[in-house]
Amino acid sequence: MDFFLDYAYDNINKHNEELCGDNIEVIETDENIIIILADGLGSGVKANILATMTTKIAGTMLKGGATIYETVETIASTLPVCNVRKLAYSTFAILKISKNGKAHIIEYDNPPVFFIRNSRLVELEKKERVMHGKKILESETQLKKEDMLILVSDGAIHAGVGGVLNLGWKWENVAEYLIKQSKIEKCAKVISKRLIDTSNFLYNEKPGDDTSAFVVKMRQPEILQIFSGPPKDKNDDHLLVDKFLNSRGKKVVCGGTAANIISRETKKEIKVDVKSGTSEVPPIAKIEGIDLVTEGVITLTKVLENIEEYLVDTHLKESTWDLKAKDGASLLTKMFIEDCTHIKFYVGQAINPAHQNPDLPNLGIKIQVIQGIAEQLEGMGKKVSIDFY
Repeated sequence: MDFFLDYAYDNINKHNEELCGDNIEVIETDENIIIILADGLGSGVKANILATMTTKIAGTMLKGGATIYETVETIASTLPVCNVRKLAYSTFAILKISKNGKAHIIEYDNPPVFFIRNSRLVELEKKERVMHGKKILESETQLKKEDMLILVSDGAIHAGVGGVLNLGWKWENVAEYLIKQSKIEKCAKVISKRLIDTSNFLYNEKPGDDTSAFVVKMRQPEILQIFSGPPKDKNDDHLLVDKFLNSRGKKVVCGGTAANIISRETKKEIKVDVKSGTSEVPPIAKIEGIDLVTEGVITLTKVLENIEEYLVDTHLKESTWDLKAKDGASLLTKMFIEDCTHIKFYVGQAINPAHQNPDLPNLGIKIQVIQGIAEQLEGMGKKVSIDFY
């Protein structure tokens, strides 16, 4: 496992439009990950249909084993050109990355892809092909650790036109912004979100065009191990602690009972940091050799709320929580979003009766919350596993 392909995307609709005129499709196979970003002509329902049709044709064909050339040729022959505006009904970019990091990029009338290596913009060598009268640009490169590839729709490079910026953000300005982000951020999701948030700001929160960004980053794998709750059988305490402590990566313990088990098995003292508590989140604690110790269900529930807010309420209002805050939920949320690529939960099933939900007789709230967190993290492209004890 030499690298982890971290990817994320965000978008905003044109002001007063219910549907986005851009569409993104991601396909993962045993050999490749394929990303298609399409921008339909105009905005609203018509643009959404055109963009969706483009990504679905490409996605279906590529998943079915068609070559990238067959796929592009089909799209080029299927999508006509607007007779009035002499523009393609949909522009698109296709990015295919193999498991060994080789990237194959096809671009049709979209803003040029950004390729950043060592915090510098690298110009890709592009070959021009003509298919059904349409000019297609093709490039290939071998990706290395920390490399970034970013696809955007033209809403990003037009941000601020006639408002904050007379001529728009422009491709070169977006490139400079992404280079700065590459120096300070390691998570694809944070970068894609910030790019779209900045575009939204430049549009004065009234976007003049649908705007999308897709960020791919080749990251060093970072593993996060989470231990929460005692196992059903007390005799398994030692086995579970041994597996947890001997696993790779950062280690987090959630829950007082789990912390007591770690303390007892390792003979390490629990020290509670009373000042770290808030009106919503109990204080954290410290155990030698453990990166973070938090309370259980209340903290995990707040973590799930934080992640959902971060992913959903991204561009319409400021978050009600701060990634830089030092309470247990904020610290754990930051670790989930920014500081890991792989997460493993060790979940004990000796559920506290106080945490059971009468509407869910077969599931404790704790397990439900953990599964909710896992689902959100998987949606961000992270690899998550849950072991029950």
